[in-house]
Amino acid sequence: MSKGVRRKQGIKKWIVILIILGVIAVISLGGILSSAPGRREVQKLTIDAVDFKKLRDGTYVGEYIGTKDHSRDTKVQVSIAAGQISDIKILKGALDKKGKPAELNGGLSIGDLFSNVMKSQSLQVDVISGATLTSKAHLKALENALEQAQTE
Repeated sequence: MSKGVRRKQGIKKWIVILIILGVIAVISLGGILSSAPGRREVQKLTIDAVDFKKLRDGTYVGEYIGTKDHSRDTKVQVSIAAGQISDIKILKGALDKKGKPAELNGGLSIGDLFSNVMKSQSLQVDVISGATLTSKAHLKALENALEQAQTE
């Protein structure tokens, strides 16, 4: 095989590789742009203060459902005993394939976030760095559950 033929084959391979990389880049960019409205929506979420002194005993379910994007929809179950949060379970959201809280960043999970909520008996806790939007969506679902638990 001559040098010229080998060179043309090499160029063709590089062209195919560059086309594949270009397609991957376009698809990735499209995914990022299509999820942007949902990310902005969660970013603007505010977590309201809940009066933890007015919680009724029982089990309550709360959800956060996005209006722009459903990638961060969450559902949690909170149990109140003796007027305090005794347990929080993630029913839908940041779970791994086995149904356990998924590791998000730095080895932390939403389970760790909820542990902080239970220790402080407050929703005003630090979110997981690098998983701010996921943390906020789960806190909003918990807030919605706790609103049901409040006595008038």
